[in-house]
Amino acid sequence: MGRRKLKIQRLESAKARQAKYSKRKAGLVKKAKELAILCDVDLALLLFSPTDKPTLFVGQDKDLSTVVERLSKLPLEEREERRDYTMKLLNKFYANSDSEALPRNVSEDRSNVLKLHEDQLKELKEKLAEKSKILRDWKYPQNVEDLSQIKIMEEHLIAYLNGVRNRKSQLAMEQQKGQEGLKGAK
Repeated sequence: MGRRKLKIQRLESAKARQAKYSKRKAGLVKKAKELAILCDVDLALLLFSPTDKPTLFVGQDKDLSTVVERLSKLPLEEREERRDYTMKLLNKFYANSDSEALPRNVSEDRSNVLKLHEDQLKELKEKLAEKSKILRDWKYPQNVEDLSQIKIMEEHLIAYLNGVRNRKSQLAMEQQKGQEGLKGAK
């Protein structure tokens, strides 16, 4: 008795989706494990169930950080090449797909992600410039010409000095207790 081919489409019932996910997940994880063992490859498989429960499978004797670290060590050009190849395949898949699901515009998503990264980069550069200026002010206080900045620096120094004094008192008390303990033991 052969298996009949299932039409690939979203199951309407949440219960049916969960049941199908559980059965197929086991098979997918088994195949991933076999691939990792047979081909001795680093592999990371992350699945989210219909109820948003994550399942993570990482190949033999590895952890996720090892796999991600290996990926991060790839040259930027190679990562870009792989991403471009994947995007082309996805676009081709969506173009040839007769599914009723609306294909996502992958290039639009990519430009949105790129814009987001550019915004984050700009924000980080601004923070770096601000922190660099503060560091310069502390390194060369004679060059600071803003009175409010000098007052802020003075407040920081006073707070830091108070912290050092408190620590000094604490250490002196601990040392005194230690010496009294030694005298009492004699």
